[in-house]
Amino acid sequence: MLFREIIGQEATKQQLRQAVREGRIPHAQLFAGISGIGKLQLALAYAQYLNCPHRTEEDSCGVCPTCLQFERLQHPDLHFVFPIVGSDETCDNFLAPWREIILTKHYFDLEDWHRALGVESKQSMIYEKESGEIIRKLSLKPYGEGYKVMIIWQPEKMNTTTSNKLLKLLEEPPARTVFLLVSEHPEQLLSTIQSRVQTIRVPRLENETIAKALQSKGVDPAYADDIARIANGSYLAALRKIDETEENQQELLDFIALFRDAYTVGVLSDPTKKFESLKKLRAWSLAMADSKVGRERQKHFLQYAQQQVRENYIRNFNQPALNYQVPAEHKFSDKFAPFIHDGNVEAIMKQLDLAERQIEQNGNAKVIFFDLCLQMIVLIKKKPLHQ
Repeated sequence: MLFREIIGQEATKQQLRQAVREGRIPHAQLFAGISGIGKLQLALAYAQYLNCPHRTEEDSCGVCPTCLQFERLQHPDLHFVFPIVGSDETCDNFLAPWREIILTKHYFDLEDWHRALGVESKQSMIYEKESGEIIRKLSLKPYGEGYKVMIIWQPEKMNTTTSNKLLKLLEEPPARTVFLLVSEHPEQLLSTIQSRVQTIRVPRLENETIAKALQSKGVDPAYADDIARIANGSYLAALRKIDETEENQQELLDFIALFRDAYTVGVLSDPTKKFESLKKLRAWSLAMADSKVGRERQKHFLQYAQQQVRENYIRNFNQPALNYQVPAEHKFSDKFAPFIHDGNVEAIMKQLDLAERQIEQNGNAKVIFFDLCLQMIVLIKKKPLHQ
């Protein structure tokens, strides 16, 4: 990948190029930031730039045999580690879909990767067996005169044993070897690993940058500007808003169902309506907890719910420029926003965040989602602190 092919991130590109030009090549770097801002793309472009024998001040040449191999993600000195499903497997068994998703989709996250593997309902990890493969690959002599590059995507998915083995490699790295860790949650890495890597904080993309990228794909300029604002710095989020798949729409429907039925149970006096809504909440919690939904989609919904609660709370201040919603979300918020206020917004956000962390920790999804329903029944009927 070439630096010029990456959307935005000019300051980070310059930082990486300058380090190479000055010969300051850290043996381990951590690209940290939110999903969909180009972290993996920067790591790939940097790896190619490091190894291109004809690089310029600004980029790899893009035409030499080395660059062509890197462009196809098939250079012998380019190695990948990423989350997979199956402790008896290694990443080499999944290189074909891995290369395909990078080369065709470009911007993606763990949920997209699970979908590509057909394992939406499962959680992936970087297993202990992979650490042996890392050691084996890095013990080999470099194919060319450049660097061996080990790109580890989502290193926070390593189990403890794998993390400790990686730590030993970082403490005593093989010669002419560069580790590039690409993480959305660097705080989940061992503190000892964090201390042995140079962290590059990749910032959110500018709204204007996202809007221009969308316009280059044929999106109407005015609509591109709106989507860029809503995306909050993530090009991937912008693409998903443009796409508006059934799953995107379903998240809004699930959000509406949760709070409408919680309101009915908590506020209305009609016992029949209360009972029917309680049954609906129970059914909703069981549907959300179904193993076919999968942990990643469950977490994604809880993140979406937190964002919508925030948007509804902001709506009460009558500052449209601070709101980030698509029309369907906006329509529901017209009536729902007054129910999210200073008397309950903090507690609601806390419960949604707690549920997300419990799902991440493999808690019982049926218990987690039904408890969330019960908490929302109590919280949605609270009154504002200042009326």
